[in-house]
Parts: sequence; structure tokens; C-alpha cells
Amino acid sequence: MNILNRIASDVRLMFRRPARIQYAALCFRIRKKRGQIEVLLITSRDTGRWVIPKGWPMEGRQSFAVAEREAYEEAGVKGRPHKEPIGYYMYQKGLSQGLKVPCKVQVYALEVDELCKNFPEKGQRRLEWVSCSEAAARVAEPGLKTLILDFERTWTASHQPVPAKNAHA
Repeated sequence: MNILNRIASDVRLMFRRPARIQYAALCFRIRKKRGQIEVLLITSRDTGRWVIPKGWPMEGRQSFAVAEREAYEEAGVKGRPHKEPIGYYMYQKGLSQGLKVPCKVQVYALEVDELCKNFPEKGQRRLEWVSCSEAAARVAEPGLKTLILDFERTWTASHQPVPAKNAHA
């Protein structure tokens, strides 16, 4: 009966706690030839599933700066983070001893300028540049899938070439 009481206690804790917050970077670049947007996916170190760089808040750093730092540490990219989040998604973070807690991940777009040869987690993850539709197909979290596709739609709509005005109209 003791194990059942412990499980019940863990379940109560899991549902009682507010979601923990993390900050993530949706790293992107524009393919010059086609003008197509690509995003960078990385694998998680524990399960190998496709994710985006993310981490816990850091004292003294703004949330977009945390996302920027995680992008460098986990994927070796540097660039310009947008200061306003593009959205958030929820997922269950697995902790030690099998307990899972809800996490809300606030996501910042980061336009990549530089790929570093050496970075803290080099060799611990796979990295791949993919289209937004491919990225959405690979990630597991439904909210992240939606966020990636919404980002592509918003970016594409705001970066359409302006048609030249007809001088004879």
C-alpha cells in the first residue's frame, strides 16, 4: 500500500504545481537562392527526439537572452534574437525518479548569422536545418508544431516582395 500512497502523492504534486517556465530559440535562416525559410532542429540528449534549443531561466538575464545563450550552448549558433516571444508551447518535462512536471516554453525567434565550429554541447546532439513543414513533422509536441507553422506563415506574409507600381495606371 505504501507504493500506492507515494504514487498518489506524486500525482497530486504534479497537478498542483504551476507550470515551470523555460525559454527557447526558434533558430532560422533564409535560403538565399529560393528565399525559403529553414529552422534548426537538434536532438535531445536523453531521448534523441527532435527539439529546439531551450533552457531554464538564468538570474540576471532577460528571457530572450537566455534563449540566445541556449542556442549557442546546444547548437553552436549565434544571431539576433527577437526581443518579443513568438508564442509558447506546453510539454511534460521528465525529471529524475520518473516524475513529470508541466513546462511552459516561451519561444523567441533567432535569426542565425554564424555557425560555430566549437560549442559546449558539440558532439552530444545531432543538428539539422529543415523546412518548417519538415520541422513540424519531426517534433513531438503539438504546440511546437503549430508554433513553427504559424511562424512560417507570419514570416512569409510579412516578407512578400512589394509589386512594382505600374507607371501607366
